[in-house]
Amino acid sequence: MNAIEVHGTVAAGFESVRAEFAAVVAEEGGESGAQLAAFVRGRQVVDLWAGLDVSATTVTGLHSSSKGAAGLVIALLIQDGVLDVDQPVAHYWPRFAAAGKERITVRDVLVHRSGVIGVDGGFTVAELADEQIVAERLVGQQPYFAPGTVHGYGGFVMYAILGQVVRAVTGSTVQELFERRIRAPYGLDVYLGLPEQLEHRYLPIQPWQATPEMEAAFAANSPGPHSMAGISYNLNARDFTAADVMALPNDAKLRRLGQGSAGGVGSARGLAAMYAAAIAGIDGLPPLLSLETIATISAIHSSGRDLVRGDQAPYALGFEAKALLHPFLGVHAFGHTSSAGSDGFADPHSGLTYGYTRRRAAFAFNAPENARLAAALHRAAVDTAVIPAA
Repeated sequence: MNAIEVHGTVAAGFESVRAEFAAVVAEEGGESGAQLAAFVRGRQVVDLWAGLDVSATTVTGLHSSSKGAAGLVIALLIQDGVLDVDQPVAHYWPRFAAAGKERITVRDVLVHRSGVIGVDGGFTVAELADEQIVAERLVGQQPYFAPGTVHGYGGFVMYAILGQVVRAVTGSTVQELFERRIRAPYGLDVYLGLPEQLEHRYLPIQPWQATPEMEAAFAANSPGPHSMAGISYNLNARDFTAADVMALPNDAKLRRLGQGSAGGVGSARGLAAMYAAAIAGIDGLPPLLSLETIATISAIHSSGRDLVRGDQAPYALGFEAKALLHPFLGVHAFGHTSSAGSDGFADPHSGLTYGYTRRRAAFAFNAPENARLAAALHRAAVDTAVIPAA
């Protein structure tokens, strides 16, 4: 295991988190880099980074952690009383009713029970970058399973659908609302649409590294291109591979348009601060969300086996139900991970918020170090009596 220099700061009592982070980046080889940040009740307690070319200001592709940012826009519209999640999507976007989709509700989409997880034939990278094009392709698509019956992850299409709803309700895009109501007021280092003047801070996602044994195991168990997982991850597109999924944020158009399903860019500090702004407020500003709204969006809707992601994919309303993934968190914990390894969450019970990014894609769509790092953070917070033990 190589010694990797870890930069940044931790609050008194959180030194063990620094040690765990150092162990993680050493095991990953260190040259790819990672960032870790955390807040407790709006106060930053962890701000760390390590690895070649990674700095405090590095941003990289967030993949599906972008859904957490877009989900906060939906949460605000629910809080405003302008979005009824039990209305059919077609109430807001009439063309969506085609091909058996007339009864799919906004709630179905938010909890991955719509059956609309991709399109026949898949998308090109250029199409995936533009949610308007994705939405057009979805109009004539039949659901892949009966809506409302089971759940299956709509990896690249979720916010193409919800974006049409948001535009109908507000006249603005998800990206415009995120910038105006969330990112800019709180000064967050998370972007649904990376400004050109910040491009110099972007570090490309690197392909995963694996031993020949790991590669063989992945090849033997990888989803077929026309399976549920294959369709959701766009592997049914011609010449599109799992490596292409991981590299999507490296496409400049996708970064610029910032599609809400997987096109976000940011830092670990930005993710942790975003969730802190949501539940506690930061820098003297009030929290974005009321307690009632937090209870609404964090209620667990879909658990058990996801047809696309398997057993480890429980959903709240627009977010992952993090309490079912990390049992040390409170029942209302919510957030979103990504197939490349980034993660972010908020635990309203303890006030903990978490952000993690890694420049190298996680092997086989999995970054188990998030569980280790989140547990170390929680232990440190309890040991220092920053949060109660139970």
